[in-house]
Amino acid sequence: MITTLPLAAVDDLVEPVASPGQLLAATGLGIAVIVVLITWAKLHPFLSLTFGALTVGLVAGLSLSTSLEHFTKGFGETTADVGILIALGAIFGKLLADSGGADQIVDTIVGRASPRTLPLAMAGVGALIGLPMFFEIGLVLLMPVIYLVARRAQMSLVSVGIPALAGLSAMHGLVPPHPGPLTAIANLDADLGLTLVFGVAIAIPTVFIAGPLFAKFADKWVGHLDVPEGAVGGDDTSAGIADHRPSFALTIASVLLPVVLMMGRAIAEIAINDEDNLVQKVFDALGTPSVALLIAVIVGMFSLGRASGMGRAQISKSVEGSLPAIAGIVFIVAAGGGFKTSLVQTGVGTEIARWAADSNISVLLLAWLVAVMIRLATGSATVATVTAAGLLSPLTVGLSNPEVSLMVLAIGSGSVFFSHVNDAGFWLVKEYFGMSAKQTVKSWSLMETVLSVTGLAFVMVLGAFV
Repeated sequence: MITTLPLAAVDDLVEPVASPGQLLAATGLGIAVIVVLITWAKLHPFLSLTFGALTVGLVAGLSLSTSLEHFTKGFGETTADVGILIALGAIFGKLLADSGGADQIVDTIVGRASPRTLPLAMAGVGALIGLPMFFEIGLVLLMPVIYLVARRAQMSLVSVGIPALAGLSAMHGLVPPHPGPLTAIANLDADLGLTLVFGVAIAIPTVFIAGPLFAKFADKWVGHLDVPEGAVGGDDTSAGIADHRPSFALTIASVLLPVVLMMGRAIAEIAINDEDNLVQKVFDALGTPSVALLIAVIVGMFSLGRASGMGRAQISKSVEGSLPAIAGIVFIVAAGGGFKTSLVQTGVGTEIARWAADSNISVLLLAWLVAVMIRLATGSATVATVTAAGLLSPLTVGLSNPEVSLMVLAIGSGSVFFSHVNDAGFWLVKEYFGMSAKQTVKSWSLMETVLSVTGLAFVMVLGAFV
């Protein structure tokens, strides 16, 4: 594999509008503005990214109108690329929850596990629930189940909950159709099907190490944690509005349908490799991300909604209720795309590409490090992913499709590194588990770090063979 960027690859990139020093200052100030506004001023990331993008343009010497033009162009292009996908993913996730399908998956898998295999089962539950859902939604949905399992098995919340959180977080950082990976794929022009295949392959062993394996150590460091008094849980874990749940097999088939379609497209492209072949054309059409998710939503209305006794009015209510919650996410991701375009159009990315070509550093390691720095500064995995992908987009010139896909996954791995006090997820976990800040660092924060480093390790290993 090519681990460094060839000098020839930067020949056709955007010509820098200022000196390297001025562009470095523009980038540093732009990122600093984002960090300060998010962490100190508590401003919404959408506005923070907007001001950061304008700062980059102005400090680089561009006019306000030109800077705004670059930002809005990137904003619009990113919305077109991933906005529909985020909306369709949210609709499917809401159908899964409201139909009781998510609870069916959880109860079936956990019910068949022995106490010894419960952590592994919970990691699987977290990964399955996390596949179509955003992290925060999956966490809220899973917590009553984590409480129930911990009570029934008389196990610590850490030994049961950390594996589930590892599954959720890995899906959030590594596997589309989550906003971060989708945006990185769009910004780096990566192959979605190939990235999905690689992402799943890397996520499985990564979740095992950061989940069930790490939980054994975290449980000792934190100590036994009982379910907090008054926690939502007990025997009734259903958060749905349906009369009864769809079957386990039908629910699993519905969840995996878009994944299978997208993977099928990638496999067909590799196995057939003929754009004129009818079979490949069919797989290309069905495996297009928007088409695959749209099919999953339509099928889900019947396999999840109608199969659980939901009427047309209830299904319509579920669909409508899914969209307001993701409006903020769409705007953050789109603003990240605008920030990316601002960096690209000033030539910052070109200078980084030239530096990377001269430094002989691994492109995958560089991608991970940049994402880690932004994650530590802003506390947001999504902001870290979209910003790093935009900053490093010129580095993909001259790389093959598998290499670009691995670059996406390196960024995704870096985006989940060491969650701490500036991350909303840190406080969610702390409060749900009833832990102190110190205990949260010893369990949740370190789990995220293990997940990040392990993910990078598997990316580098896989990169040696593609």
